[in-house]
Amino acid sequence: MTISSGNTDRSTRPCHDVLCLDDFEIKARRHLPKPLFGYIAGATETNASLRHNAEAFQAYAFRPRVLRDVSTRSTATSLFGKTHAVPFGIAPMGISALMAYRGDIVLAQGADQSGIPMIISGSSLIPLEEIAAASPQAWFQAYLPGEPDRIDALIDRVAAAGIDTLLLTVDTATLPNRENNVRAGFSTPLRPGLRLAWQGISHPRWTTGTFLRTIVRHGIPHFENSYATRGAPIISSNVTRDFGKRDHLNWSHLERIRKRWSGKLVVKGIMHPDDAARAADTGADGVIVSNHGGRQLDGTASPLQVLPEIAARVGDSIAVMIDGGIRRGTDIMKALALGACFVFVGRPFLYAAAVAGLPGVLRAADILKTELHSNMALLGVTGVSDISADYITRA
Repeated sequence: MTISSGNTDRSTRPCHDVLCLDDFEIKARRHLPKPLFGYIAGATETNASLRHNAEAFQAYAFRPRVLRDVSTRSTATSLFGKTHAVPFGIAPMGISALMAYRGDIVLAQGADQSGIPMIISGSSLIPLEEIAAASPQAWFQAYLPGEPDRIDALIDRVAAAGIDTLLLTVDTATLPNRENNVRAGFSTPLRPGLRLAWQGISHPRWTTGTFLRTIVRHGIPHFENSYATRGAPIISSNVTRDFGKRDHLNWSHLERIRKRWSGKLVVKGIMHPDDAARAADTGADGVIVSNHGGRQLDGTASPLQVLPEIAARVGDSIAVMIDGGIRRGTDIMKALALGACFVFVGRPFLYAAAVAGLPGVLRAADILKTELHSNMALLGVTGVSDISADYITRA
C-alpha cells in the first residue's frame, strides 16, 4: 500500500473527494436505504456506549518529542509471527453482503491488497471458504452456542478452510435491545413490505448494484457461517432460532475450543482484567478489548477506558488488541500508547465498501495509513513499538 496524500492511483479515483473516514459515512447515509444505514450506524437503547467509544479518545492529548530524525519511520507491525503493513485491520461485520455487492469478499480483497488482516464475520452471507480464498490471511470470528457438537463441527470447518486464526466473540449471550433498528425499519428476519419497497425505489443505485445483482446471481442470501452447515435465509423466521443458546456459552467451552483448535485463538469482547487473565490462562493467544461497537450492553465503558488496566494485567503474556471508535491515525496512536499492540476498525470500512466497492476499501486503508505515517513523525517516533504512555497525557 503506497503512502500518498494525493489521489493519483487509479483505484482511488472514485473516492477522490474522500479526505477522512468520516466522509465515507456521509456518502453511505445517502447511498444506503435508511434501514440498512441505521443497522450499521446504530447501537442499542440510548447509544451511550457508542458515544463513549468516540468520546474516550478526546480524553487524551499528545506530548510530542522534537528534533528527532524520523525520516526512516515505518508503520510495519508484527502480530502472531506475521508482519503487517500497519497496526490495524478490518473488524468483523455481519451481513456486509447486504450493504455492498459481495461485501465480505470486497473487504477481504481490500485487506489483502493493503497488507492487513480482515476478520470474517460469523454472521456473514457468503461462505467463509470463498472469503478466505480472497484473503488467505483472514481470521474467522465465531458466534457459538454452548453446544459441544456445533462447536466442534464449526471449528473443523474453519480449519479445513485453511484459516489459522480463530476469534471467539463472547459478549453476545443474548440479543440486545436494538430499538434503533426497529425505528429505522430494519429487522432480522428481513421483512419485505411497502416501507422497505419504497426505500429500494428511492435508492436505485443500491437496489440495482447490490440487492438485485445479488438476488439474480446468487439467490436469496443465507447466513452461511453461523455453524458448520448453511443457515437460514435472511428472510426466514428460523433466523432467530439459529441465534439461540448463546447464553449457555461458558469458560468450559473455551477450554474445549482451545483443545480442538491448533491455530491462534483470540477472544473478543473482553472488558475486565480478570476475564483477560482467565482467557490467557485458558490458552488464548490474544484478546480484543471491545464492547461490540456499543451494540450490546448499553452503558458499557469504552474499550479505551479499560485498556490500560487489561494491558497491564496480561500484556506481557498475550496480544492485547482493541476496537471501537477508531477513526483517525491519531486514535490508533492513542490506543497503542495505552497498551494495545493492534487495533481493528469496523463501520468506516463497511461504509467505504458500500459506496465505492474495492476502491473504497483501499482508499479507507490508505487514509488511515497515511495519517498514521505522518502523525508518527509529528509525535517524534520511528516505529510503532516506540509509541508509549510517555507520549500522551490526560486532556
